[in-house]
Amino acid sequence: MDPAQAAEMGEAVAEKMLRYRRDTSGWKIFRETNGVSVSWRPSVEFAGNLYRGEGVLCGTPEQVWNCVKPAAGGLRVKWDENVTDFEVIQAFTDTLCVSRTSTPSAAMKLISPRDFVDLVLIKKYEDGAITSNATHVEHPLCPPKPGFVRGFNHPCGCFCEPQPGEPNKTNLVTFFQTDLSGYLPQTVVDSFFPRSMAGFYTNLQKAVKKFHE
Repeated sequence: MDPAQAAEMGEAVAEKMLRYRRDTSGWKIFRETNGVSVSWRPSVEFAGNLYRGEGVLCGTPEQVWNCVKPAAGGLRVKWDENVTDFEVIQAFTDTLCVSRTSTPSAAMKLISPRDFVDLVLIKKYEDGAITSNATHVEHPLCPPKPGFVRGFNHPCGCFCEPQPGEPNKTNLVTFFQTDLSGYLPQTVVDSFFPRSMAGFYTNLQKAVKKFHE
């Protein structure tokens, strides 16, 4: 992949993520538990839903980011039950790369293992937010692998934001819009993501405490 093309694509995804973050219209709350809300609205990218999660975590933005950042050998695979492997296929800079993420079977094995190849851009903003911004790409060094169904992440990512007046807390906003591919009943997909996102926040809070006490 051409570095200039990758940079342009990454910035375009980051712009979409900012629009998702700022646009409060059309969201329908799916569930609210333990201070975490999960909402959704129809995606404009594919025939599925865009999911939004939000919750305040105990830990600084840097500590939370350290647990969620997309990095080979990072903490994510140690605590996230939905990630079995993360590898960098091609690095353009220290904030822009093509990655492959592997996920285990889920929903009582109705969902078989998946892998996702994404362009990932890390950005920091003046308000202190640290963000990841990703979307699916094809890459010659990462053809489909046996045992995995190739899924597709449409523009997705997260915002680790400082909580005003509370330096040891972080507001984490996440966006998922994933085409799992394969022959899955839509009811399975629609129930999996909100449950998975709520579990993500619970497990992340435990990880922040474990790795940053």
